Amino acid sequence: MAITVTVKGAIPQRRPLYIALSALMALIAAVGFWPTYYGPLVRLTLAQPPLIHVHAIVFTGWLALFSAQAVFAANGRLRWHLRLGRIGIAYGVLLVIVGLTTGVLRSAALPRGGQAEELLYVAFVDMLVFASFFGAAVRFRRRPDVHKKLMTVAATTLLVAAVGRNSYLPAPPGLAGMFLVWSSPVLLAVVYDWRHDRGVHPVYVAGLVAFAFRIWSEPLALTSAWTAFAMFMFRIASLL
Repeated sequence: MAITVTVKGAIPQRRPLYIALSALMALIAAVGFWPTYYGPLVRLTLAQPPLIHVHAIVFTGWLALFSAQAVFAANGRLRWHLRLGRIGIAYGVLLVIVGLTTGVLRSAALPRGGQAEELLYVAFVDMLVFASFFGAAVRFRRRPDVHKKLMTVAATTLLVAAVGRNSYLPAPPGLAGMFLVWSSPVLLAVVYDWRHDRGVHPVYVAGLVAFAFRIWSEPLALTSAWTAFAMFMFRIASLL
């Protein structure tokens, strides 16, 4: 007699979705950064300071890690998924450190009165959004259905720079177009869930709200409060 054991919180049979989403994320990153980084790198004409290379390696590695985790889960290799997940926790912390360090040092080298403050602002907000969803994903790692949605939003957060600085990506004009392309992995996940569950998970709603805030809140970078904070960070950067 066969005995079927149901494990609470087990990953449902929709895992290939996350492989498709990881492939879309990789495509957006590759196309978005092709003119400024990957293209010159392939042609051996890229001239960037070491910090930029470290930043690119770490952030590209995160997308590779997300893709590997999606493949392991889809193929039932949960032991490998869990082992790599432990490494991923440390990797996520490293990514935040590298992202903030790069943002502070790069913005400190720009002219004051606009460019520097805006770059510092988006760097901080990007890392805040990523860290929030990544930290929640770690907290809910024993609830796979919630965990994978949080990780999807966290990984999608990192695509904003690729979308924001590249005209190769097809998108309607303006910030709304940028939002649609940037959040496309989450939007596709929303559509998929709606077709199967007739509902939208709160994690995806929170992610889309966070993305909208990130894009439409950039004028806050020119407020006196943020300018004062930016000057403080720039003084710290000058000591490094």
